[in-house]
Amino acid sequence: MTLPLRTIALAAAWAVLTASFPASIANQPIIIKFSHVVADETPKGKGALKFKELAQVRTGGRVQVEVHSNSSRFTDSNEIRALQLGAVQMLAPSLSKFAPLGVKEFQAFDLPYIFDSYADLRKVTDGPVGRDLLEKLESKGILGLAYWDNGFKVMSANRLLRNPADFQGLRVRIQSSKVLDAQMRALGATPYPLDFSQAYGALKSGIVDGTENPPSNLYTQNMHEVQKHVTISNHGYLGYAVIVNKKFWDGLPSEIRQQLDGALREATRYANDIAKRENEQAIAAVRNSGKSQVYTLSEDERRAWKKALLPVHREMEPLVGAQIIQDIYKATGLDPNRM
Repeated sequence: MTLPLRTIALAAAWAVLTASFPASIANQPIIIKFSHVVADETPKGKGALKFKELAQVRTGGRVQVEVHSNSSRFTDSNEIRALQLGAVQMLAPSLSKFAPLGVKEFQAFDLPYIFDSYADLRKVTDGPVGRDLLEKLESKGILGLAYWDNGFKVMSANRLLRNPADFQGLRVRIQSSKVLDAQMRALGATPYPLDFSQAYGALKSGIVDGTENPPSNLYTQNMHEVQKHVTISNHGYLGYAVIVNKKFWDGLPSEIRQQLDGALREATRYANDIAKRENEQAIAAVRNSGKSQVYTLSEDERRAWKKALLPVHREMEPLVGAQIIQDIYKATGLDPNRM
């Protein structure tokens, strides 16, 4: 059940109150509530469960992680506020969620075709650009600990999407992001921001005509059952930052933090290793279901999509920041003028 902000605030107040309880209670296991909005069977869901397992082992049971998946506790629109208030301790929100906090540079990850491969992506997330971005969250009471992949996105709709002209007149669900809004408008579609938990219902009812997702999200949420066509476009990346409440994390005993850091490093390798494989398996499952026709863009079609979408980079410079876009170009070697 999704909780209103008043309930979130009460839960946070209770957490503060119990901090002053007797030592017999204080010596109970440390509970970390890890909330996220996707299914347990997705790469993020599996990563969260792997962290739960490793945290239990590494700390000898001193830390217990409670994983709340599928928006069962908080939705896209209120999970970060819940973390800041202390109602949950850990999240893995999509990177575009940090823009409303004032860290606009994370929106660069939403730019279409800014990464051509996982190798290009790693040059950013594992390098100084990625570290600098996570450090910007600290002034918001948040510590950024790791980047987790979901993967490269496909487009789905009830019509075949081969060329930019095919998007004309479509209403396409997006997560709330001005960059994704501009992306859809560049293709001629009308963007329709909705929480992830609402996407399937909106597709089924016809409120929206299509959406974009990594295949694992598309498949585990059964969106392929209400979409006639899926286009493997790999036009954008969806990733997450694993974050914690800074006050909570800083208050942990140093040995516990070290053990949890080790658990998270291992869970991160696991989550990112399986992301590509899980998405490939999801596409195969969509094909085998017979409910959606899967189409892969040709090289010429991909070039046409890039020609339509790369101008979004320049358009979004005032919003995202010209410097972060240039930093990513430098890290990956992308030259949009030569596309």
